[in-house]
Amino acid sequence: MRRHLLEVRRALPPDVVAVTGEALARRTLELDELAAPAGARPGGRGNHGGPGGPPTVAAYVSIGGEPSTRALLDRLRAAGVRVLLPVLLPDNDLDWALYEGAERLVRAGRGLLEPDGARLGPEAVTQADVVLLPGLAVDHGGLRLGRGGGSYDRVLARLERAGARASLVVLLYDAEVLAEVPAEPHDRHVHAAVTPSAVHRFTAPGGRTEG
Repeated sequence: MRRHLLEVRRALPPDVVAVTGEALARRTLELDELAAPAGARPGGRGNHGGPGGPPTVAAYVSIGGEPSTRALLDRLRAAGVRVLLPVLLPDNDLDWALYEGAERLVRAGRGLLEPDGARLGPEAVTQADVVLLPGLAVDHGGLRLGRGGGSYDRVLARLERAGARASLVVLLYDAEVLAEVPAEPHDRHVHAAVTPSAVHRFTAPGGRTEG
């Protein structure tokens, strides 16, 4: 399934990726977790800004045929959101740094773009109110299918160990919300999936609502 989904993405024209990225940004900014005060966000910790302060969002810079996050990153930053971006470590774990604009992104290994600012440490993600996750698909129960590299499995395990209550949101194309995806023992469910046309909420394994 991963191979097929990746092939479909690779076939997408760049202009389609860009247009869907704009729609994805608009839809993501509709999330209640980004509109409510920090102390009142559904599932949010409000660790950084405190009650009423700006949220902290752990995001990522899209590459290749992934749903584009470029517009979303700039809109989040313009809205006063504290945006954390990953920095890939040699062991495939993720460090984090602040997003300070596209001009502060630098080329890294594996075709990635990473912020050039101070590293905040792998535990910085536990401060996030919302964690935006890359993925290839999600099923109707909220089970996320990743690329198989393991970096975000470590992030999700770290959040769980810390008792973090961040909202976990995967960003996808509309056709990537599926009836079923392959499951492995370490896989975890997300709270929502955002696509260019909808926000899919997952209340429990096997159930979902759309907004």
